[in-house]
Amino acid sequence: MNEYSYDYRTVQGFILSAIFWGVIGLVIGLLISVQMWNADFNFGEYFSYGRLRTIHTNVLAYGLGIGAEFGVFYYLTIRLTKRNLVLGKLARFHLWLFNVGMVLATFTLFIGMNQSLEYAEFEWPIDIAIVILWVIFTIVILTNIFKRKEEHMYVSLWYIIATLIAVAILYIVNNLHIPATLTKSYHLFAGTNSANVEWWYGHNAVGFLFTTPILAMFYYFLPKATGLPLYSHRLSIISFWSLIFAYLWTGAHHLVYTPLPDWIQTLGIVFTLFLIAPSWGSVINGYFTVDADWGKMRTNYLTKFFVLGITFYGLQTIQGPSQGIRVISSLIHYTDWVPGHVHMGTMGWVTMIICASVYVIIPHIYNTKIFSEKVANIHFWLVLVGQLMFSITMWVTGIQQGAMWKMTNADGSLKYTFMETLVGNYPYWQMRTVAGVIFVVGMLFFVYNVFMTIRQGQAKASLADVKAA
Repeated sequence: MNEYSYDYRTVQGFILSAIFWGVIGLVIGLLISVQMWNADFNFGEYFSYGRLRTIHTNVLAYGLGIGAEFGVFYYLTIRLTKRNLVLGKLARFHLWLFNVGMVLATFTLFIGMNQSLEYAEFEWPIDIAIVILWVIFTIVILTNIFKRKEEHMYVSLWYIIATLIAVAILYIVNNLHIPATLTKSYHLFAGTNSANVEWWYGHNAVGFLFTTPILAMFYYFLPKATGLPLYSHRLSIISFWSLIFAYLWTGAHHLVYTPLPDWIQTLGIVFTLFLIAPSWGSVINGYFTVDADWGKMRTNYLTKFFVLGITFYGLQTIQGPSQGIRVISSLIHYTDWVPGHVHMGTMGWVTMIICASVYVIIPHIYNTKIFSEKVANIHFWLVLVGQLMFSITMWVTGIQQGAMWKMTNADGSLKYTFMETLVGNYPYWQMRTVAGVIFVVGMLFFVYNVFMTIRQGQAKASLADVKAA
């Protein structure tokens, strides 16, 4: 089939939806960063930190992250199977269901419906809707893969399949609840078992929503954007199977120094340390791909996004496993080091690769060039500076918090009160807000560039229609 007959309308819909939800999530993120150091910015019950923090994480994770992944996965599947979506109408229904679901999910969190499980806050009616949504997505993608016209399965398809299967298992098991009313339910598991299942889900949800999908994008778009062949297909497959083998056993490192049995904690730590190897397999593959022409870092704005993105992935996958080690965990766990670690991944690795992928997709499907490479470069430098400021200030805060909590006087009493450690955080929390403003301004340059590229493509298509008439 000729590539110009491909139908990218569902891809466009998901990308534009992701941008919409991303702007909402980022603005809420800025507000709650201010609420951390100025309580006057809590505007009543509904706009308090407790409600908005949950909406911030879920809207960015599901709205921006997963929304973009749906769109990019459809694009990759069309390209790599060399055929249009076999179930195109079902994919379009998936798009509408996604946006209706996001509205309902955000509203339920806003009014306080919450399962009180981190990253799994939605109550059971929303959980059922999410499972239906994911099943539809899986059917559409796998149908295309089974009916593909390209015999070879590029590594990106393997990462997509792993995402489909793993997320389904994780989400269903962790969200097994006993409904009490329409708006309240209780986790099927209790006590330590509940915590173990929750963090088996929590850490692996991060892995299979923000690692495997982003690697699928990275492996496809890096060679496309740079014009350089992938360094090693064999290494990409070895990294894939090693990552899949190890990831599902790592969640217990979140429960170090808890009532969870020591042997489960140790098992989680060992597999977590092992994860450095497959993660760096992908990092090395990326670096050696660009090694053929590092000059593209100066001349090709997309190369900067992809290389810095994979660099933050590499740093993240050293920092994360090291945090699981007991002696390090005793200092930084429950401190602001943790959001610093998470945001290096989400603001550095995930957002940079998604934005770069969108920069490739939008000009292609609108048959035009990017509106402004200069604006794209401004976007890059602002999000880089914002992300580094955010992460570094949180790392410093975390070490300070941990050290102050552990300090004791000669008689064994604590040297600092909790309030003293809290007040010490304020300057760093204010710097975090400044970093967030810089990052959000960078993302607004991205949004502007995408919409101007779309307008440019539509104007070009209209002109072509006039000439044809």
